[in-house]
Amino acid sequence: MIQKWSTPVAADCVQHEMADVFTAGQRNHHISNTAYPIAHGTTWRPYRVKQSEHESRMVEAFEHLTHFSLYSHIPFCETRCYFCEYTVVGKSELDQTNEYMTALNRELSLYGHLFGRRTLIGFDIGGGTPSFVDAGLIDQHINQVNQHFTLTSDCNISIETTPKIASREPNKIHAYRQSGIKRISMGIQVTQPDLLKALGREGNGLQHIQVATDHIRQAGFDDFNIDLMYGFADQSMASWESTLAYAIKLNPEHITLYRMRYKLTRISHQASQVELARVMEQAKMAKTMLAAAGYHANPGKNTYTRLQGQTGTSSYLTSRVIQGSAYLGIGLGSQSFSDTTISYNAGAAGKNLSPYLKAIHHNELPIQDCYQLPQTHMMAKMVAVSLYFGEINLQYFQHKFGVSLEQAYGPAIAYALEHELMQYTNSDNGNIYQHSTITAFGAHNPRSLSLTVKGAQHFAGTIALFFAPSVQTFLLQRDPKLAEDMHKNKIMAEKVFARSQ
Repeated sequence: MIQKWSTPVAADCVQHEMADVFTAGQRNHHISNTAYPIAHGTTWRPYRVKQSEHESRMVEAFEHLTHFSLYSHIPFCETRCYFCEYTVVGKSELDQTNEYMTALNRELSLYGHLFGRRTLIGFDIGGGTPSFVDAGLIDQHINQVNQHFTLTSDCNISIETTPKIASREPNKIHAYRQSGIKRISMGIQVTQPDLLKALGREGNGLQHIQVATDHIRQAGFDDFNIDLMYGFADQSMASWESTLAYAIKLNPEHITLYRMRYKLTRISHQASQVELARVMEQAKMAKTMLAAAGYHANPGKNTYTRLQGQTGTSSYLTSRVIQGSAYLGIGLGSQSFSDTTISYNAGAAGKNLSPYLKAIHHNELPIQDCYQLPQTHMMAKMVAVSLYFGEINLQYFQHKFGVSLEQAYGPAIAYALEHELMQYTNSDNGNIYQHSTITAFGAHNPRSLSLTVKGAQHFAGTIALFFAPSVQTFLLQRDPKLAEDMHKNKIMAEKVFARSQ
């Protein structure tokens, strides 16, 4: 199969000094992360596909893919947390869950007819808060997925919930297991009442968490993840330590840590108040406490697990991270990723259902933007996602792009090795490569380029080494004094938030 990457424009053919790129990444640590790309309205603009070509490009991009993953986005929440950067609709649309789920199933059917029956190696139901809708609607959706796709035996369906829902609606949690869902993730984020209130999340406090955990266990879930967040302006070390200790006592199989990302949130103006040194100290504390409790992750990996031989993540995310595998995203504002394209569904910008529902009503794919990207951007995307696990699988990279990581990123790798930010490893990282779909090379312990402890501590600079040149240029030219940007972000975020209410 011949890849049909776009030809890179001049901005993606320049070469920067790696030392300068590393410094720029560190300086812009609030945006230099795994959420690639940065400023796609500028850096990706030359590769945007015409609206009239969206459907044909999607068919072309997925025609050779017999196996990929599915992400179903359900954009409802009881309230929008102040730290949320995701596509969540406002309160005025919370009564449209039935209409939305009908549209979601129709979109699924559109792709089923376009693609024919394919095999899913991962399936996540995310949000928003997918457990906000009736459990019967979730069950109907899973049945629809099974009608159009074949799920592999180890395609463990995953869903997200909140402490409040899991504590007050145990029947929903039991229904999920009956529907075939095997993994559940609960977002605790923080436990301190004052910080919860400051984040608009006081309804999900300690009064719900233990009861919610009991209900999850009683429903039969033995693949249970808890999400925690750090890097908030008002989060002390003592506060973070208390949150970690509480989560550990709940004894989930996995604990995932998310560093606060301020871009396009209601509290984006607080980013300048957060010092990188304190964020690094919080990350170090978490790793120490979790390791002492039996939860482990290699440097740079944000999901810690106490189960040997598992990644701790869903099969959907595991295949994305290790293989750079394709995924189809359905629902409001969701993203789809092939070997050559990335597309975004309608509704992400305005965070309202109208454009999505209108497209489905006309039996059209609800795609807002589609980009046919050059190889350099597709490589950067794979590397950024790979670093969720703190390492890049060399064989899968070469299989996907036809060149070695060293050929693609010689100067970046040389800099990372020289400064002890990364190292080559032969470890299987807890046998994470035992996923049944990861057998193409017959190697039990594929070789990886992995972050060192130092590299994980300087994550923002290290990951920037692998960004496409246009994105590196954006970081290099960005004003290190973030005051003006933070003010603009605050105004933009407030407008987005106002529209979502």
